[in-house]
Parts: sequence; structure tokens; C-alpha cells
Amino acid sequence: MPDSPSKEKGSSILRALQILEIVANSTQPMTPTEINRTLKLPKPSIHRLCSQLEEEGFLQPRLDGRGLLPGQKLNTLAIAILSNNDFLRTQRHIILQRLSDTLGETCNISIPNGGEMVYFDRVETHWPLRVQLQINDRVPLHCTASGKLFLSELSSIQRSRLLAKIPLNSYTPNTLTSAAALKPELSKISKQGVGLDNEEFFQGMIAVSVPIRDKEGRMYAALAMHAPTARLSIEQALQSVPDMRKAAAELSALMEDDMADFQTEPNENE
Repeated sequence: MPDSPSKEKGSSILRALQILEIVANSTQPMTPTEINRTLKLPKPSIHRLCSQLEEEGFLQPRLDGRGLLPGQKLNTLAIAILSNNDFLRTQRHIILQRLSDTLGETCNISIPNGGEMVYFDRVETHWPLRVQLQINDRVPLHCTASGKLFLSELSSIQRSRLLAKIPLNSYTPNTLTSAAALKPELSKISKQGVGLDNEEFFQGMIAVSVPIRDKEGRMYAALAMHAPTARLSIEQALQSVPDMRKAAAELSALMEDDMADFQTEPNENE
């Protein structure tokens, strides 16, 4: 007897979620054939599901068309999950608050999303002189400490393709507005593991960032502090890096523990 429409629908939903999980956990783009090595679905089914997920924005093709990556909707969903988990949000905020108290400056966490960084948590300094960026605000990659840190983590090919797609607008006299100008800066950031914004986004404001990594060592978020130059120089800000790296390690451990709760049961047919 054939499956009922409701069973077929439920099965398709489960398979789509499994595809998203496989792509999200991969360190590189995956073709439908590579995804199907785990799922072992009929060839037409895996291609149909991948096409539907791509059409809906949950997956996107790599720029050269070879493989699939997490799409805008999947990235947005991941940010929403991380932001709205009550326990995680509370513990994350405690770490961020403690760091802000130690440094005496505003601290934030941001995640790369498309061609921008998205703020999803922050703690404001008590000082009246500060720049107020809100949760869910988006900032450019090429002129912010966290954005440049993310760019420095990409391969040269990935970086070139991304920089060719996004606007490299000038915000201050210090903004680097070409891939050629950014190249030596990003190389230095890659070696040091510290992102810098030397009055490149807002004149009179500097920022420093360090990566928050998953258990595979991949950067999935950035921890940053920023301050006005009237109160702190870029050299003084760099003295905060050891405390920031300690907080980033705590955040990484917290995220790993929380994300373990979301792991699906293994496919019994694998």
C-alpha cells in the first residue's frame, strides 16, 4: 500500500533537514551527489530537494557553481536560534558583561551573514561617549574589525569573489576601498588572529576583534570591543586581546555544549 500524502510530506521535510545539517557541518561546498553519500536517496529525489532548498534561499551555489553552501535563510535561522535560546543568551551575556566590565568598554558578538556582519549581542560601556550599534544591526565587512577578521579567514579565491560582489564604500579617510588595499592588511590579520578597525568605519572610533571558533577550528562568530580614540588608542586596545581571547574560548565552549543538544539522531539506514 503506498504511503499517504502526509507521510510523504513528513519524509520530505526530514530529508530536507538532513540535507541542511550535512551542508552546515561541511567545511567545503557539497554537491548533491556528495550529500547523497550519507542519505542514499534516489538520484532524482536528492536533486529535487537540493533544488527546492536553493530556490527557497536555504542553500546557495558556490560562485563557480561547483557545490552548495548555506544560503541567506539558513544563516538567518542559525542566528535566530543562537539569539533566542534563553539559557544560551543568558550565559553568553554574562561572559560579555564580564569582559566589558574588565575592559571598561563596549563589547559585542557578531556573525557573518552574506556580505555583512550582524550584531546579535552586545554590552554597552557606562561611558557617555560611545557609538551605539543595536542588536541585529548590519555593518560592512571591509572596514570593521570583525568583518576584516572574517575576510582574513577565507581562502584567497573565496575572498576575491566576495570582495568583487560587495560594495567597498568609503566611510572615513582611513577606509580601505579596494581588494588590493585590503590584501596586506588581511594578511597581517590572518597571521596575528586579531582584527583591527583603525577609524575605518566611524571617524574617532577604533575596534579590536578575535574569533570565536567551533570544535573544528572554524570561525563562526567574532568577539569585539570598540572605543572612541578620545579615550583609547589602537595600541592600548590591543592590550585587551588576552582577556578577549579568554572570553572567546568560554563562548566557544558554551556554544559547543548548546549546539550538542540540537544534534539529530543518526539515520538508522546509514
